[in-house]
Amino acid sequence: MRDNENPRRSLLPGRRTVLRGAALGTAAPLLPATAAGSTATPSAAPTPVSRPAAASASTPAPAPSVAASFRWFGTAGWRIDVDGRTVLFDPYLTRFRTGLFDGAFDAGTELRTDPGLVREHVGHPELVLVSHAHWDHLADVPHIARTTGARVVGTETTYHLLVAFGVDPGQISVVKGGEVLDFGGGVTVEVVASLHSRNKKYSYFAPGTLHAPPATPPRTISDLPEGDTLAFLVTAGSGGPSAFLMGASDFCERAARGLRPDLAMVAVPAGTATHDYVPRLLRALDRPDVVVPVHWDNFEEPLTAPPRRDPSMDLDGFVAQVRRSSPAGRIVVPDYRTVYGGDMRPLD
Repeated sequence: MRDNENPRRSLLPGRRTVLRGAALGTAAPLLPATAAGSTATPSAAPTPVSRPAAASASTPAPAPSVAASFRWFGTAGWRIDVDGRTVLFDPYLTRFRTGLFDGAFDAGTELRTDPGLVREHVGHPELVLVSHAHWDHLADVPHIARTTGARVVGTETTYHLLVAFGVDPGQISVVKGGEVLDFGGGVTVEVVASLHSRNKKYSYFAPGTLHAPPATPPRTISDLPEGDTLAFLVTAGSGGPSAFLMGASDFCERAARGLRPDLAMVAVPAGTATHDYVPRLLRALDRPDVVVPVHWDNFEEPLTAPPRRDPSMDLDGFVAQVRRSSPAGRIVVPDYRTVYGGDMRPLD
């Protein structure tokens, strides 16, 4: 939820080839693409600036592109489609009210899932990646896992919570960070040890970890502890695109260093508890071609409406920091209703 150093080279070769060279092939949209309807002001959605591709006779031809598309689910959530295969990250669709954005937050709010709404958006996922176990990342995952059979990748805490919700333990892969998992068909996932963002008091909602399933299924949002936090690098094919996916606005600098993603889906912080968050992160990631701010929206509003900002998030200030730290890159402020290609440009 909001609060709401040893250099190494990437373990996967060929990243950033596609975005720096030939245009990426596109896939059929998940939904009809629309003009971006972000609430961001023009200053928060700068004109894209593309990096020129280096050209010489000795430069090898880029690897064949893989059709990929991205759709933002709000908060930190994404649907990624790679040649007809679907990967989900932190898919929270039900977006029920807790009072968080109304000044009347109730930690005893009961968990619930809207099956029809979830089905409308997630399709037939093969893989669900979970950064941490707070409700705005995990609440819909048990239903998705039980009804689709998708494999879930997450922390030990995520494992124990899902088992308590009745998910088959054989569907769940426990990871800690450092794993490079090949799911076949051009989908590779590198797990990155990460951290949860902190508020002005240097704390966050529902800390703690689980080492066994709770005695009864979780009933309220406070029954879902954070349980450690992960980030993921999802790569489509040997030549990319590769996307760095964050579920909270903090990170482990040494774990992120050397990943070199094409796209970085970066959580916007609600404060300044993390020192030099933006410049340190972008430097560690070697200044990605495209930065996409996430987790800045009111995630208790439906996805059918344009994104409405969380008033505690300084989206404009975040964009300005990205511009200063990575002036050659593009910034894409996403919209719920737009489907993007592998270079984060809207698909027709």
